[in-house]
Amino acid sequence: MEGTLITCLADNILSPLGATSDDNFAAVSEGRSMLRRHDGAFGLPEPFCASLFDREMIRGLAQTYVRGFESYTFFETLCILSAMKALESCSVDSAADDVLFVFSTTKGNVDCLSASLDDSRCYLADSALRVARYFGNTVTPLVVSNACVSGVCAQIAAVRSLLAGRCRHAVVVGCDVLSGFIVSGFQSFKALSPEPCRPYDRDRVGLNLGEAAATMVLAAADSRSDHKWYYAASSNHNDANHISGPSRTGEGAYRVLSDILRSVSREEIAFVNAHGTATAYNDEMESIALHRAGLDDIPVNGLKGFYGHTLGAAGVAETILSMKAIDCGVVLPTKGYSAQGTTYALSISPDVRPVSRRSFIKILSGFGGSNAGIAYRKGGDA
Repeated sequence: MEGTLITCLADNILSPLGATSDDNFAAVSEGRSMLRRHDGAFGLPEPFCASLFDREMIRGLAQTYVRGFESYTFFETLCILSAMKALESCSVDSAADDVLFVFSTTKGNVDCLSASLDDSRCYLADSALRVARYFGNTVTPLVVSNACVSGVCAQIAAVRSLLAGRCRHAVVVGCDVLSGFIVSGFQSFKALSPEPCRPYDRDRVGLNLGEAAATMVLAAADSRSDHKWYYAASSNHNDANHISGPSRTGEGAYRVLSDILRSVSREEIAFVNAHGTATAYNDEMESIALHRAGLDDIPVNGLKGFYGHTLGAAGVAETILSMKAIDCGVVLPTKGYSAQGTTYALSISPDVRPVSRRSFIKILSGFGGSNAGIAYRKGGDA
């Protein structure tokens, strides 16, 4: 649909830091984090540092707000609660046949595998159907499960569907929860930090994991409004580097940034919200890619020091927080950062900084050489 604009109508972040996007933005602005050491969690013998939901608190919310909550898994409950909150704040009829649900998750109900290989809840498509049907939606939902880049790829898929006229509204839900299977997998990689992670810092030793659900309601629009957010550009590339290691030259991430910079001028970028997992190779790769793209002096931030790596939720939640930051005229801090730990110096700060520009780029990189990025612009002319 030539000339069609894509706008964000509503959003929600449900995390251990809060039940709304505003709650989460306030927590991050104030430097709060829910990363904690957990001993014996999920029956694992080795302790780990992560941001976990209070299961009883979520159960209480489900009892209050989710019809027939007993029939949904913890993962599905979080998806429902987040989507419900976002949809409540806009006039979209979730049951309409021009509404598409798009889910971003890397694991879904993987913990159900411990009970039975025949449990249909283990299949991402079945789980997505249950959540969409909760809202009365009969359109077959789309599931995006592409490692760490899933949250951005889900947004890109939604935008493409809107531009092609296949739907009028898209509800993008990103969610992942932790389990013994997931945590032990990262432990086997020796990738986890025993303490809160330190993105881009000289003394970083690894990542933390986290749980979250986040929702964006995107829509096709005919005209611009100064107070709304609009899709500006996106790209994804697979550099086929390694099953788990990023390209040492930042090839895929560089190509993503280069594609986006064809549509978004360098002068309008407030900041780049990067992946920033606090692993040795990811942060180094991103510094190389940003340098190659000529973005060394543009502010960069990473939010994993607040949430840990929330997997399929990361791209959605971090996009929403980036929008909230520009709405308030700030660059959010990179918690845990104190000294340059990458070859190329990036404009990173552990403190909140003022900013006046109205666009940002969100990038992610993940297993299998996957890289993705998306840019949004606040109101005004393109």
